[in-house]
Amino acid sequence: MAETARNKQNANISPLAHEVAQKLFRAVSVALSGKPDVVERAVVTLLARGHLLIEDVPGVGKTTLARALARALGTEFRRVQCTSDLMPSELLGVNVYNAAERRFEFRPGPVFTHFLVADEINRATPKTQSALLEVMSERQVSIDGVTHLLEEPFAVIATQNPDDAAGTYPLPESQLDRFLLRTAVGYPAAAVEKQILSTRGGTEPVDTIEAVLTLAQLVAAQRGVDAVTLESSVVDYARTPW
Repeated sequence: MAETARNKQNANISPLAHEVAQKLFRAVSVALSGKPDVVERAVVTLLARGHLLIEDVPGVGKTTLARALARALGTEFRRVQCTSDLMPSELLGVNVYNAAERRFEFRPGPVFTHFLVADEINRATPKTQSALLEVMSERQVSIDGVTHLLEEPFAVIATQNPDDAAGTYPLPESQLDRFLLRTAVGYPAAAVEKQILSTRGGTEPVDTIEAVLTLAQLVAAQRGVDAVTLESSVVDYARTPW
């Protein structure tokens, strides 16, 4: 009886997640031409409540990808340029003393958003990198003994330079573990690059994207993905050593 109910529940959940994924994929593909595999990974990561790490050279569309996802959902995103002098408080926020009211007020940092683009994350020092551990895992920020919760959904799209590049601090295993997928965008094909160059000076494709979903619909799809039954055979396959 329980197995039948679970299968019936999954049958109702799967179409919702599939519909959300298709809408997001079509919308984001308008801005990131010729990269269907990258768009698909970004959508999968988002539906699975994960974070995406992109290792690639500048100018291949990493920020465009985040902007397209945000516009398709009718929400905002924030971008942080990671540098060696970036402080944890500049990411998370800080308590500021209000002299008039004689109390401290919390001023949230850029992590308080739905989409955070951490550009060149491995240029930040290990101390600043570690400031993202809690927020990426728990969706919350703890400052001076007070916990501040983030709104759903929340996703980090981080980019990093190659590990052998000058001025980088390799991400430790604990930081890499926070990312669901690690991928690259790569240069566009010749025909796509020609099309991009010929449209320079006009309206950016990402600016033409209209919201195709609400945040509530995305959260519902994420919860649906969480509730999908994982067969024991899949678990056995995943943990089989190679």
